[in-house]
Amino acid sequence: MAIRIIVTEPDDVLHKKAKEVTKITPNVQKLLTDMADTMYDADGVGLAAPQVGILKRLIVVDVGDDNGLIELINPEIIESNGEQLGSEGCLSIPGLNGQVRRALEVTVKGLDRNGEEVTITGRDLLARAFQHEIDHLNGVLFTDIAERVYDRKLDEEGE
Repeated sequence: MAIRIIVTEPDDVLHKKAKEVTKITPNVQKLLTDMADTMYDADGVGLAAPQVGILKRLIVVDVGDDNGLIELINPEIIESNGEQLGSEGCLSIPGLNGQVRRALEVTVKGLDRNGEEVTITGRDLLARAFQHEIDHLNGVLFTDIAERVYDRKLDEEGE
Protein backbone atom coordinates (compact mmCIF):
# COMPACT_ATOMS: atom_id res chain seq x y z
CA MET A 1 0.00 0.00 0.00
CA ALA A 2 1.42 3.34 -1.08
CA ILE A 3 -0.29 6.59 -0.24
CA ARG A 4 0.58 9.38 -2.67
CA ILE A 5 0.57 13.08 -1.88
CA ILE A 6 -2.56 14.76 -3.23
CA VAL A 7 -1.76 17.87 -5.26
CA THR A 8 -3.83 20.91 -4.26
CA GLU A 9 -4.75 24.20 -5.83
CA PRO A 10 -3.09 26.30 -7.15
CA ASP A 11 -0.69 23.67 -8.57
CA ASP A 12 -0.45 24.02 -12.37
CA VAL A 13 -0.68 20.26 -12.97
CA LEU A 14 -4.37 20.45 -12.04
CA HIS A 15 -5.01 22.76 -15.00
CA LYS A 16 -3.26 20.71 -17.69
CA LYS A 17 -4.69 18.08 -20.01
CA ALA A 18 -3.52 14.56 -19.18
CA LYS A 19 -1.92 12.39 -21.83
CA GLU A 20 -3.42 9.17 -23.16
CA VAL A 21 -1.94 5.96 -21.81
CA THR A 22 -0.53 4.10 -24.84
CA LYS A 23 0.84 1.04 -23.05
CA ILE A 24 -0.35 -0.63 -19.86
CA THR A 25 2.76 -1.47 -17.88
CA PRO A 26 3.30 -2.72 -14.33
CA ASN A 27 4.01 0.92 -13.41
CA VAL A 28 0.58 1.97 -14.71
CA GLN A 29 -1.04 -0.85 -12.73
CA LYS A 30 0.89 0.15 -9.58
CA LEU A 31 -0.21 3.75 -10.06
CA LEU A 32 -3.86 2.62 -10.21
CA THR A 33 -3.38 0.68 -6.96
CA ASP A 34 -1.64 3.65 -5.30
CA MET A 35 -4.41 5.98 -6.47
CA ALA A 36 -7.09 3.73 -4.96
CA ASP A 37 -5.14 3.48 -1.68
CA THR A 38 -4.74 7.27 -1.65
CA MET A 39 -8.45 7.85 -2.39
CA TYR A 40 -9.55 5.51 0.41
CA ASP A 41 -7.03 7.00 2.84
CA ALA A 42 -8.43 10.49 2.13
CA ASP A 43 -12.09 9.33 2.37
CA GLY A 44 -12.72 10.30 -1.25
CA VAL A 45 -15.02 8.73 -3.83
CA GLY A 46 -12.77 9.37 -6.82
CA LEU A 47 -9.26 10.35 -7.81
CA ALA A 48 -7.61 11.23 -11.12
CA ALA A 49 -3.90 10.80 -11.86
CA PRO A 50 -3.27 14.57 -12.15
CA GLN A 51 -4.34 14.85 -8.50
CA VAL A 52 -1.24 12.87 -7.57
CA GLY A 53 0.91 14.88 -9.98
CA ILE A 54 0.83 12.43 -12.92
CA LEU A 55 -0.48 13.72 -16.26
CA LYS A 56 -1.90 10.40 -17.45
CA ARG A 57 -5.52 9.58 -18.27
CA LEU A 58 -6.28 7.33 -15.29
CA ILE A 59 -9.13 7.51 -12.78
CA VAL A 60 -10.33 5.47 -9.82
CA VAL A 61 -13.87 5.74 -8.45
CA ASP A 62 -15.71 4.04 -5.60
CA VAL A 63 -19.00 5.57 -4.50
CA GLY A 64 -19.81 2.71 -2.13
CA ASP A 65 -22.28 0.96 -4.41
CA ASP A 66 -22.35 -2.57 -5.85
CA ASN A 67 -19.75 -1.63 -8.49
CA GLY A 68 -17.03 -1.34 -5.86
CA LEU A 69 -13.72 0.03 -7.05
CA ILE A 70 -13.72 1.12 -10.69
CA GLU A 71 -10.33 1.68 -12.32
CA LEU A 72 -10.35 3.22 -15.80
CA ILE A 73 -7.58 3.95 -18.25
CA ASN A 74 -8.29 6.54 -20.97
CA PRO A 75 -11.93 6.95 -19.91
CA GLU A 76 -14.34 8.87 -22.08
CA ILE A 77 -18.00 9.70 -21.75
CA ILE A 78 -19.82 8.23 -24.74
CA GLU A 79 -23.39 9.05 -23.70
CA SER A 80 -25.08 11.34 -21.19
CA ASN A 81 -28.71 11.88 -20.23
CA GLY A 82 -30.73 14.06 -17.89
CA GLU A 83 -29.50 16.69 -15.49
CA GLN A 84 -28.70 17.00 -11.80
CA LEU A 85 -27.58 19.94 -9.69
CA GLY A 86 -25.71 19.01 -6.55
CA SER A 87 -22.89 19.69 -4.16
CA GLU A 88 -19.34 18.66 -5.01
CA GLY A 89 -16.07 18.83 -3.19
CA CYS A 90 -12.58 17.82 -4.23
CA LEU A 91 -9.56 16.35 -2.49
CA SER A 92 -7.43 18.87 -4.42
CA ILE A 93 -9.48 21.85 -3.20
CA PRO A 94 -9.84 21.31 0.54
CA GLY A 95 -12.42 23.37 2.36
CA LEU A 96 -14.57 24.34 -0.62
CA ASN A 97 -17.74 22.87 -2.08
CA GLY A 98 -19.75 23.97 -5.07
CA GLN A 99 -23.12 23.55 -6.69
CA VAL A 100 -22.36 21.87 -10.01
CA ARG A 101 -24.77 20.97 -12.81
CA ARG A 102 -23.99 17.54 -14.30
CA ALA A 103 -25.64 14.87 -16.40
CA LEU A 104 -27.85 12.57 -14.32
CA GLU A 105 -26.62 9.47 -16.13
CA VAL A 106 -23.45 8.83 -18.15
CA THR A 107 -21.98 5.89 -19.98
CA VAL A 108 -18.21 5.74 -19.81
CA LYS A 109 -15.88 3.65 -21.95
CA GLY A 110 -12.26 2.90 -21.09
CA LEU A 111 -9.78 0.15 -20.40
CA ASP A 112 -9.40 -1.84 -17.20
CA ARG A 113 -5.99 -2.52 -15.63
CA ASN A 114 -5.52 -5.51 -17.96
CA GLY A 115 -6.23 -3.56 -21.14
CA GLU A 116 -9.74 -4.97 -21.63
CA GLU A 117 -12.34 -2.52 -22.88
CA VAL A 118 -15.10 -1.82 -20.37
CA THR A 119 -18.29 0.22 -20.61
CA ILE A 120 -20.06 1.31 -17.43
CA THR A 121 -23.26 3.30 -17.02
CA GLY A 122 -23.55 5.34 -13.86
CA ARG A 123 -26.41 7.33 -12.43
CA ASP A 124 -26.65 9.98 -9.68
CA LEU A 125 -23.47 9.98 -7.54
CA LEU A 126 -21.58 7.55 -9.80
CA ALA A 127 -22.38 9.69 -12.86
CA ARG A 128 -21.26 12.80 -10.96
CA ALA A 129 -18.01 11.12 -9.88
CA PHE A 130 -17.21 9.95 -13.43
CA GLN A 131 -17.78 13.45 -14.81
CA HIS A 132 -15.77 15.11 -12.02
CA GLU A 133 -12.77 12.78 -12.46
CA ILE A 134 -12.80 12.95 -16.26
CA ASP A 135 -12.90 16.75 -15.97
CA HIS A 136 -9.65 16.48 -13.99
CA LEU A 137 -8.08 14.69 -16.96
CA ASN A 138 -8.95 17.73 -19.08
CA GLY A 139 -7.60 20.27 -16.60
CA VAL A 140 -11.07 21.32 -15.43
CA LEU A 141 -11.89 21.69 -11.73
CA PHE A 142 -15.37 21.85 -10.21
CA THR A 143 -14.67 25.46 -9.23
CA ASP A 144 -14.33 26.29 -12.95
CA ILE A 145 -17.89 25.18 -13.71
CA ALA A 146 -19.76 25.54 -10.40
CA GLU A 147 -22.81 27.76 -10.25
CA ARG A 148 -21.84 28.64 -6.70
CA VAL A 149 -18.70 27.93 -4.63
CA TYR A 150 -18.81 28.08 -0.84
CA ASP A 151 -16.88 27.21 2.28
CA ARG A 152 -17.55 23.59 3.27
CA LYS A 153 -17.43 24.41 7.00
CA LEU A 154 -20.18 27.00 6.67
CA ASP A 155 -22.29 24.50 4.73
CA GLU A 156 -21.85 21.85 7.46
CA GLU A 157 -22.96 24.38 10.08
CA GLY A 158 -26.08 25.11 8.04
CA GLU A 159 -25.25 28.72 7.26
